[in-house]
Amino acid sequence: MEGLYFNIDAGFIEGVVRGYKSGLLSSAQYINLTQCDTLEDLKLQLSATDYGNFLANVPSPLATSVLQEKASQKLYEEFHYIRAQATEPLAKFMDFITYGYMIDNVALMITGTVHERDRAEILERCHPLGWFDTLPTLSVATDIDSLYSTVLIDTPLAPYFKDCLSADDLDDMNIEIIRNTLYKSYLEDFANFCSKLPSPSDEIMLRLLNFEADKRSLNIALNSLGTELTPDVKVKLLPSLGKLYPTFQVQLSRVEDMESLKGIVDNVLEFKDFFDTSNEKTLEDHFYQYEMALCRDAFTQQFTISTIWAWIKSKEQEIRNITWIAECIAQNQKNRIDNYISVF
Repeated sequence: MEGLYFNIDAGFIEGVVRGYKSGLLSSAQYINLTQCDTLEDLKLQLSATDYGNFLANVPSPLATSVLQEKASQKLYEEFHYIRAQATEPLAKFMDFITYGYMIDNVALMITGTVHERDRAEILERCHPLGWFDTLPTLSVATDIDSLYSTVLIDTPLAPYFKDCLSADDLDDMNIEIIRNTLYKSYLEDFANFCSKLPSPSDEIMLRLLNFEADKRSLNIALNSLGTELTPDVKVKLLPSLGKLYPTFQVQLSRVEDMESLKGIVDNVLEFKDFFDTSNEKTLEDHFYQYEMALCRDAFTQQFTISTIWAWIKSKEQEIRNITWIAECIAQNQKNRIDNYISVF
């Protein structure tokens, strides 16, 4: 019965997303890509996949940045197509996905303004899914109050700024604090929204968001080592969800060296190998690998909008993989070409 009602509003979109998922590169196709000797060969191999002739109008010589841009553009077009078909609560769910990119764009614009970078150059680097109409005017803000009152008050991010208004001058440290405070509020709000979704969407999305929160908690703890941030400030930046919440988060806020941090992470079975570098994988690689495992699991369930999140994350990883392979070919580093993260 639950599935019957789900299909009334979201059945078509789930079908489209699963179709997009079936177009993700297979293991055999990745092997073909790694055998290429030039970027033109890579272009030819990609033309036989779901990407088709997306590079048809790109002149030679092909640059890896152009390859990444064109592949990303295909993802954004597919996302906007799905969003245009969506009704509530799916439309709100997809809007929530874009809020994370909005926060990154806000931080990027503020940082660029503080360092007096060219506004056009900064706007080019902003994520298309996080675009909003008043984004270009962020460059006029000189402090957090004017940033909120003149620009962000009319955006979806406005409710998340209530914890940031006490921030001091806009320098690099405070911009990161603002960014992480916004992300904390955003993840908690998104998790609250997802908890009200029908099963199994609620269960799967909370699992995915819990890992997103844990990932951010570990990154904050790692990047704040050796800084002037106090444990009280650190713990306020950590999202109130995830496997590390609350006990391990308090411990993470107090660590002062890498070994102590590793010791805390070892207490969580799923994260035990995250700091293992024996296979030349970085912490970020382990994050991506675990995330792809969660996304694969999400696709095993029917009648759930969590497949949209899983598809976007899988597609983003695929684009990172293609870019990595292209960079290895361009720089003649074929010995490292297999160090990509498998998607499916």
